[in-house]
Amino acid sequence: MVRALVITHSATEGVANVGDWLEEAGVELHVVEPWNGDDVPATADGYDALLVMGGPQQAYDDGSAPWLRATKDLLRASVADRTPTLGVCLGAQLLAEATGGRVEKGEQGVEAGARLVAKRDAAWEDELFRDVPLTPTVVQWHEDAIVDLPPGAVNLASSPRYPHQAFRLGDRAWGLQFHIETSVEMVRHWGAEYGGGVEELGQDPVALAERAVEELPEVEACWRPMIEKFAELAAGRGRVVLPVVEA
Repeated sequence: MVRALVITHSATEGVANVGDWLEEAGVELHVVEPWNGDDVPATADGYDALLVMGGPQQAYDDGSAPWLRATKDLLRASVADRTPTLGVCLGAQLLAEATGGRVEKGEQGVEAGARLVAKRDAAWEDELFRDVPLTPTVVQWHEDAIVDLPPGAVNLASSPRYPHQAFRLGDRAWGLQFHIETSVEMVRHWGAEYGGGVEELGQDPVALAERAVEELPEVEACWRPMIEKFAELAAGRGRVVLPVVEA
């Protein structure tokens, strides 16, 4: 049995649809809830993959949650061990911060709702991204942004507002600034509870969330195959693509 360790940061932002897709691909999930008193493991030993999900905390401020420092340590250890790793939104920001990148409050304001991102050239040769559509649909709901990628990281996707939407670090770790796991309930919760930044842009967060709900089938069509490839990689069946080293 392929086993994945999952770290969540909030009662309302779990592994959601990504968890369903992984389980249907034969992956057993062990979910750790540090916000609910669980300890974050020091390493992912005994697991075939690591996922770190989203949350309302700030990746650049370890004081925003007492477990963030331990989560960064876990991410560093997983990258060093070449454990297949996926960070989503806050998880991607923590991955970046843990490995030498930089996250800040986004200068362009909140990015929210169903949006398109664009693949970069390097994504066509990436193990997970090569078959993702050129402009896949994603769900955005974030105010912080990855300003600098970690040294050696490869940028895989961009948006007009924030250029670092997805990246690969080494050959086994990926970060997604956007969301692909979102359930209907999750998106509606964001619209109802995290709408301040959206209102500052003159938009209705509840209406924006409802429009995003309508796009969730398209999000699944774009990203479920990628998660299935991640499951294959965790099972040891994936083709490993090494980073390009310039002479």
